[in-house]
Amino acid sequence: MLSKQIIAVARARSILSVRNTVGASLTRGWDFAASRTRTSRFHSSKLLEAITVKVPTMAESITEGTLKSFSKQVGDSVSADEEIATIETDKIDVSVNAPESGKIVQILVAEEDTVTVGQDLVIIEPGEVEASAPSPSREAEVPTENKAKDSAEPPNQQVNKKMPEPFAPSAGDKKPLEKETLKTEAIPRKEKETVPVTRPALGSRGETRVKMNRMRLRIAERLKESQNAAASLTTFNEIDMSSLMEMRKKYKDQVLKEHDVKLGFMSAFAKACTLALREIPAANASIEGDEIVYRDYVDLSVAVATPKGLVTPVVRNTETMNFIDIEKEIAFLGKKARDGKLTLEDMAGGTFTISNGGVFGSLYGTPIINLPQSAVLGMHTIKDRPVVVDGQIVIRPIMVVALTYDHRLLDGREAVTFLVKVKEYIEDPRKMLLA
Repeated sequence: MLSKQIIAVARARSILSVRNTVGASLTRGWDFAASRTRTSRFHSSKLLEAITVKVPTMAESITEGTLKSFSKQVGDSVSADEEIATIETDKIDVSVNAPESGKIVQILVAEEDTVTVGQDLVIIEPGEVEASAPSPSREAEVPTENKAKDSAEPPNQQVNKKMPEPFAPSAGDKKPLEKETLKTEAIPRKEKETVPVTRPALGSRGETRVKMNRMRLRIAERLKESQNAAASLTTFNEIDMSSLMEMRKKYKDQVLKEHDVKLGFMSAFAKACTLALREIPAANASIEGDEIVYRDYVDLSVAVATPKGLVTPVVRNTETMNFIDIEKEIAFLGKKARDGKLTLEDMAGGTFTISNGGVFGSLYGTPIINLPQSAVLGMHTIKDRPVVVDGQIVIRPIMVVALTYDHRLLDGREAVTFLVKVKEYIEDPRKMLLA
């Protein structure tokens, strides 16, 4: 009998222990699930944290710029790497792109503000880009709301919303007004002073003020710096363009067909200057402190006019190029300049500059040195002029060329010799094959 009681007590204790174990396990399971839920909520909130877009690094020498325009506004959706703003510097325009897809929730600066590298620009809330349906215009919403309000008012509380009628004085008010008028007329008036009659100005005399962009400010600063620093002097010469024009006319169609590039005069002048710079190395040098830097390579800066101002992309190592290579590179850089796609690397450096004002019809001109270079060649328009050839007066196409040089580095003998060498190469292009 005692043994049966002992067995019953043991079974009861085992059942209780199992129940307690199961309850504890369930409790631990709910606690673990709750902690994982909190963890997942925390991570999901981290994924939705807003991203601050900053001013990107532009170049070593550029630390600030002007924010010209925003291509996106608050509430707009943007895709990853999509342009959201444009920053104008004194050399190039820099695009600011979205790092991730999302929606713009705040713009921290205004257009035309000066911004520095690393400054906060825009706050983006990450997320998938969704095409939102166009919302109805505000003008369409207002009449609907007013109509709803009017219909909600009881008929006995609706107010007549017509404009008030203009005030008309009553018959009783006219008499005092007439007396006041008589009193005013009775006061003696001073004689009117004679005012000289001026003729109205013919045409408009309005004025418009426009803020200078950073590139124009930088160009002005550089040109004035060149005038103040260099001992500039200009020498001129005339070039008979007959031989070069004949060569161009003979081969331009073949070059266009085989190389898909137009054969112009710039390649011939670039090659002629490259050969002349090898003979007069001082024209390819520059002054740095109390030293003169001579170079065994030629990087030609070619002046290109753009809507924002004059830029000088660089054709590098022209001593290794022929006419076709130079024409291709000039055409490529010219297109990038007109499209506003030039980079700092395209304009950095340069040992000598060629400026062609002749495309705009310039007959004479004195180009300004592009520091730290020591000389610049100016090309001008071609005009038929009478010249003496072998004792006979003949009509020839003549171009006036100008060389502005830094007299601190080049003497007159070297500058004139350089320009004469260019003249000889252009008047007989076959000499370039023998140089």
